[in-house]
Amino acid sequence: MSEIRVKRAYDPPSADDGTRVLVDRLWPRGLKRDGAKIDVWLKNIAPSADLRRWFAHDPAKWPGFQDRYRAELASNAALDELLTLIRQHKRVTLLFGARDTAHNNAVVLQAVCEQGAGHA
Repeated sequence: MSEIRVKRAYDPPSADDGTRVLVDRLWPRGLKRDGAKIDVWLKNIAPSADLRRWFAHDPAKWPGFQDRYRAELASNAALDELLTLIRQHKRVTLLFGARDTAHNNAVVLQAVCEQGAGHA
């Protein structure tokens, strides 16, 4: 089984990250592409612009964000692409740009992928 981790894109790459997948629609501000060591950028798996604006990284909206994002993912072909990638690699690290390490789309994706890949 694959291991799925989450990590800020700004944190230094590590040899034990495995395949590094950026799961944000926008490239993290100020992050140099050559030093980021990003293997795959799945822009289309990120929350919609409307959902991102609604959430605005407000922890009070976290439960609603999770529900709405999971609903978006249910009809998102990029989720199948990510699940295939996870099955093909021993370890995958989902990278995100948000400051909040507990309330972001990568955390939701990790839970969804672990359920979808038979981890949970």
